[in-house]
Amino acid sequence: MTSEQIEHFEQIEKYSDKLTNSQVYFWKHYSSWETWQFWFLLVVFVLSLIILYLLIDKRKALLLGFYGMNIHMWLSYFDDMAIENGLWKFPYKIVPFFPGFAIDAAFAPVIFILVYQWTLNRNKNYYIYAVSLSVFIAFLWRPFLSTLGLFRIYNGINYIYLFLGLLTVMLVSKWITNIFVHFQKESNLPNEGA
Repeated sequence: MTSEQIEHFEQIEKYSDKLTNSQVYFWKHYSSWETWQFWFLLVVFVLSLIILYLLIDKRKALLLGFYGMNIHMWLSYFDDMAIENGLWKFPYKIVPFFPGFAIDAAFAPVIFILVYQWTLNRNKNYYIYAVSLSVFIAFLWRPFLSTLGLFRIYNGINYIYLFLGLLTVMLVSKWITNIFVHFQKESNLPNEGA
């Protein structure tokens, strides 16, 4: 790195430290366990995991968990990209050090897992039901969170962008899961060369 690059990089790190300190300050004073927002987030998080534990088809737990981890990962990337670009924010978090550990850390992956499980067990079209779920999250759940002050949108963004992002997350997660299911089925085929 050139000295100019190093100087610029160190300046970014200084701003990053100030931002982190500011976020921790905000959490301690406005979002910690002394607020209703913290308890609401915690209840939604824990309740989502309890519901998943009670309703998951344990025979398909690995498949559903893999799919759910894909949803969680891609949704986190999507939210992080939007947050970094100032499109939306989650003012309240359960833990201040994890930016994605907000309201949808468990809720969205769990309901996507349960919809995916339902379509598998009843031989229904995944895409129809997952699109419907994306409509619910984009146009009902997130506006509800916005009403509570738990989600904020900025810079002319509307919920259609969120819906399109959810569609992308839902499709990519399903396709990646399909690829790995295909690999697994392919590995169980008898070896024709033997």
